[in-house]
Amino acid sequence: MSKDHHHNPRDPVFPSSKSDAAAAKTTLSSPQTESEAYKLAFQDTDFLLRDDLRSVRFQLEMLKPELLMNEADIETLFVMYGSARVPEPAKAQALLDAAETEWDRKVAERLVAKSRYYEEARKLARIASRFPVDENGKRHFVVTSGGGPSFMEAANRGAHDEGKESIGLNIVLPHEQLPNEYVTPDLSFQFHYFALRKMHFLMRARAVAVFPGGFGTFDELFELLTLVQTGKVREMPILLFGKEEFWDRVFDFDALALEGTISKGDLDLITWCETAEEAWAEVCNYYDVCGAVQP
Repeated sequence: MSKDHHHNPRDPVFPSSKSDAAAAKTTLSSPQTESEAYKLAFQDTDFLLRDDLRSVRFQLEMLKPELLMNEADIETLFVMYGSARVPEPAKAQALLDAAETEWDRKVAERLVAKSRYYEEARKLARIASRFPVDENGKRHFVVTSGGGPSFMEAANRGAHDEGKESIGLNIVLPHEQLPNEYVTPDLSFQFHYFALRKMHFLMRARAVAVFPGGFGTFDELFELLTLVQTGKVREMPILLFGKEEFWDRVFDFDALALEGTISKGDLDLITWCETAEEAWAEVCNYYDVCGAVQP
């Protein structure tokens, strides 16, 4: 062993996986080396996609975003849920102008009524993105959406307006969709399993804003409320936008309590908001960080 070369005690003992993979490549051919069985397990896609390996794929889908967020010094998230179908105001008005049937006109009118929350989502994301890094260089209230269009786009767009990174947690769907253009590419994640995607929404979440939406938005909202109600997730600001314009029209929370299927106190888990400033004030008061950002 050379005494002239100084070794770092922190260097790993084993070669990297990339080195192992490179070393496994061979130009020599035989019936044995040509068999699928000869591939290294972590390079064998067909093996990794076997039904028996589902638990391993769960672990990988959990681990990949976790490691990359850690490496990006992301400590906490500001999560924004909402429809993929409500366009920004100008586009909503264009749909109304182009409506030909009575049904299309009524739907377009409702989209126009809800579209103002696109700008509120964008504004809220701008405010949250101004939150400073802490003394350890960790980032907080990093804007996170499902990565799609509509309110999700507004969230990532608001962070982009401030020149800040934001996260998109996309999901494989029957009809392929691109992540919206405002998601930071290196923080744009794709999931197969809804369960793992939900975990990543909430593991670092410190506030959740919920805008009008459909099945997916209801799914995320009611699971969050259930997790907080049952103590599986600690309480946090759950900010619902559009009480009279949307929620009161499609769902009656008070009736649920009157039916006795939830307690009246469970309604206090929800904070109703109409503006980004109202929502941020709730977050500021909840965490006592009102001096950190000026809306």
